[in-house]
Amino acid sequence: MSTKEKKYKWRREDYQEQTRGLLMVHTGNGKGKTTCALGLMMRAAGRGLKCCMVQFMKSRNDRYGEHESAELLGIEVHTMGDGFTWDTKNPDQDIKTARETWELCVGKLRSRDYDMLVFDELVYVLSYKMLPVEVVVEELKAIRKDQPALHIVVTGRDAPPELIEIADLVTEMTEIKHPFTAGIRAQQGIEF
Repeated sequence: MSTKEKKYKWRREDYQEQTRGLLMVHTGNGKGKTTCALGLMMRAAGRGLKCCMVQFMKSRNDRYGEHESAELLGIEVHTMGDGFTWDTKNPDQDIKTARETWELCVGKLRSRDYDMLVFDELVYVLSYKMLPVEVVVEELKAIRKDQPALHIVVTGRDAPPELIEIADLVTEMTEIKHPFTAGIRAQQGIEF
């Protein structure tokens, strides 16, 4: 048994018996939705909880700073996207990718292997109508009944009312000022 396992030997069964899982939504036009979700995973992993993040839109061909850190903490990350899609050249491909990524999410949800799952950018996919909101909401409701200790975090702008309604915590990030409007481009270590 590793030191971490000894320190957190309660991690699976005892933890799940004593915890009520939360559905958390990070939405809004401001920066920080993914960063907030990563902070939650970092905290959870530090307490010995098993965490996984599935990213819907970030390109599977790129490696981001959070991937490096997550790996060191034992956090599983799956980056599934074809790149940001609000200026899509191929909507059919984007819908196909969104559906394949959601199937991965469903597999993770049903596996019973995790204490926290983060579905980064899922809200974008819902607001762009690449996935039906009803299907996602029904799956989340069913999983919450089946695994009441599982924490689920979803991120992205324009969270639909149906998702907000079933969530335990909804945080809206509001942009007050952003460096991009002053001509400052995305920076390594800050945005990626």
